[in-house]
Amino acid sequence: MRDIISRREVLKQSAAIGVMGTLGAAACGKEKHVVSCNDTTGLAAADVQLRTTLAYVDISVEPGKSCARCLQFLPGPTPDACGACKILKGPVNPKGNCKSFVLKPAI
Repeated sequence: MRDIISRREVLKQSAAIGVMGTLGAAACGKEKHVVSCNDTTGLAAADVQLRTTLAYVDISVEPGKSCARCLQFLPGPTPDACGACKILKGPVNPKGNCKSFVLKPAI
């Protein structure tokens, strides 16, 4: 039995492979933007020490505990931008965490 592929089918498959190749190449060239909110230049030594004392980390390792879910967090201009905190001075990552975490009440 001989399988015959139509010209139309060959063209459709070629076009699909070309599109997948183009999208794959474009995706490989993009870097994932990681927000870093650890810049403490300009803060007083006491404010930097408070960040250390409260064990602030830029990326939370505790499931369910992130600054974005904390009552003390003040969001930045976009959901992924650094925000602020009512307790800590300096930039705060929405994905960060510290010992002063208090879960926002459900609305």
